[in-house]
Amino acid sequence: MPQRRSHVAPSAAQTELASALAALRESLEAPTEFPGDVLAEAEAATAPQPDLDLRDIPFATLDPAGSRDLDQAFHLERDGSGYTVRYAIADVPGFVAPGGAVDAEARRRGQTLYAADGRIPLHPAVLSEDRASLLADVDRPALVWSFSLDAEGAVSAFRLERALIRSRAQLDYVTTQQSLDRGETGPASLLREIGGLRIEQERLRGGASLNLPDEEVLRASDGTYDIERSSPLPVEEWNAQLSLMTGMAAASLMLDAGVGILRTMPRPDEQAFETFRHQTEALGRPWTTGDYGEYLRALDRTDPLTLPVLQAAATLFRGAGYVTFDGAAPKDAIQAAIAAPYAHATAPLRRLVDRWALAICLAVSEGREVPAWARESLDQLPALMQESGQRASRLNSATVNAVEAALMLPLVGTDIDATVIELRGERASVQIAEPAVTATAPVSAESKPGDVVRLRVVRADISRGEVEFEGVTP
Repeated sequence: MPQRRSHVAPSAAQTELASALAALRESLEAPTEFPGDVLAEAEAATAPQPDLDLRDIPFATLDPAGSRDLDQAFHLERDGSGYTVRYAIADVPGFVAPGGAVDAEARRRGQTLYAADGRIPLHPAVLSEDRASLLADVDRPALVWSFSLDAEGAVSAFRLERALIRSRAQLDYVTTQQSLDRGETGPASLLREIGGLRIEQERLRGGASLNLPDEEVLRASDGTYDIERSSPLPVEEWNAQLSLMTGMAAASLMLDAGVGILRTMPRPDEQAFETFRHQTEALGRPWTTGDYGEYLRALDRTDPLTLPVLQAAATLFRGAGYVTFDGAAPKDAIQAAIAAPYAHATAPLRRLVDRWALAICLAVSEGREVPAWARESLDQLPALMQESGQRASRLNSATVNAVEAALMLPLVGTDIDATVIELRGERASVQIAEPAVTATAPVSAESKPGDVVRLRVVRADISRGEVEFEGVTP
């Protein structure tokens, strides 16, 4: 699906939108600024000096253009018929003192929030965008995972070590994709190859990736807002496979040690699968054979009906959560979409739980006792992450709703076409092409997913993030 962007032009509506977004931030109690004691502690924080020096290895990072909070760096090389993958993670456990002011504030925030008018970070910028971030051309302590892969991309061995590294390049997705498409040599030259093999390993495990189009509200330098929807680039999917591989390794270490925290998701039940089958049939893209993961991988991303199919498939990817254990392994340790035990362990600058997983995995790898602070506070993490996840979800949905209302305001009283994505009784989720807005609207009883319906825009309320439609009889 190509990138699509809709623009809210400067106007009274723009002013109202800015006020609505500011009020939203305040209602969520999500301040950008940090208390003085948190900033002072972050300024003074230092991480342990690693004994292992890996600065001769040319690591590189790969993130959205302009990012400063760089959690991961990679190095890829051939090793006989297989590969060696090194994946360095920012040493946040080394910088954050357990029980200190930074720790307490991070527990309160839970994760970095992404608002239209700026990020609401998990850690102060001196850590997240400077001393702990794996920026290019500076020495950084890191937790380095080293993987040996065979010719099919399966992991034959791995280890985790604290080391000093030096990233040599800060890559971004768009230019890296273009470089790989041109066949150019660079730090990511093997990413297509290794990423493709890991996707095949996912298929063999019975895993499934949804890969819904990204929906992002962007604020321009002139204060105006854009809403952009685009499908992930292939390079993003290949890069994500490195993170998934690391998360599975972290889960394996913690399960073997009998202590840790996993990211789990139940497998959809037969009723959910049956409902999805009916939805794909209604859309004219029936799922008739093979595993649902294979079906989703085979969808044509240029087909306009792929989005409604993916939206319907989202119901299969529900129920994700965190489970802790200290002693017996959890009864159901599988993350169903990944089809393996899995842990969040690759984004400690932006997500609280990763610091615990990394601290536990490092202790296990070094043959040490798991730190008491991590063990004693494990049970608190699921609730902290659930709360922050709900806050992030509310922020994202309310932001998009407000911007969509601003986009639709000039169209009040006019008729537009929309494509039915999903039926919800007498109403439906619909996709408007221009501006790029997803909304809920009344539809006729005869409507089905994939149909194009005619709607009149009746009302658009920016402060409430509401758009009201009525059906237009042909």
